Amino acid sequence: MATVTKKNVDTLPMFAGAPYGNVWAGQYHYETNASGVFVDSDTTTAVQSGDTVRLGVLPAGLCIHDAIIILSDPFAASTTASIGFDYCDGVDVVPAESATWFVSALTTESSATVTRKATSNAPITLKKDAYLTLLRGGAHDSAAGILDVIVIGSWTGSSLT
Repeated sequence: MATVTKKNVDTLPMFAGAPYGNVWAGQYHYETNASGVFVDSDTTTAVQSGDTVRLGVLPAGLCIHDAIIILSDPFAASTTASIGFDYCDGVDVVPAESATWFVSALTTESSATVTRKATSNAPITLKKDAYLTLLRGGAHDSAAGILDVIVIGSWTGSSLT
């Protein structure tokens, strides 16, 4: 039997400059009122099927591992949500932007539920700030609902090249 060791195993980065570690979790909230309008957004009209909703910013240097999607108050019938990310500057780089990086066409209509990241994507490190996005599918939003996304990862710093 042989012992196989990863190259540079003794010099791999462990922390992002913080003595208590670099585990990171960000919570992003999506809530609509009784008319399907995204509460605390820049619009006064209901979110339509096909609309992309920016929920917040994922910081550059974040190595994304997982997400927990909490549907605590279901939305209107026949609604779905895909959750992914788009770079804030609009210029795609590796890792590539993906509207479905976390989950694709998650049913958001009938009952409260908790879902984990539903794709087999390997962890990625963002080279620059990215919007966490929710792509609305199925029917238009027309009722109150609440969904939270908790992104889990490790923050490695934003000085990536």
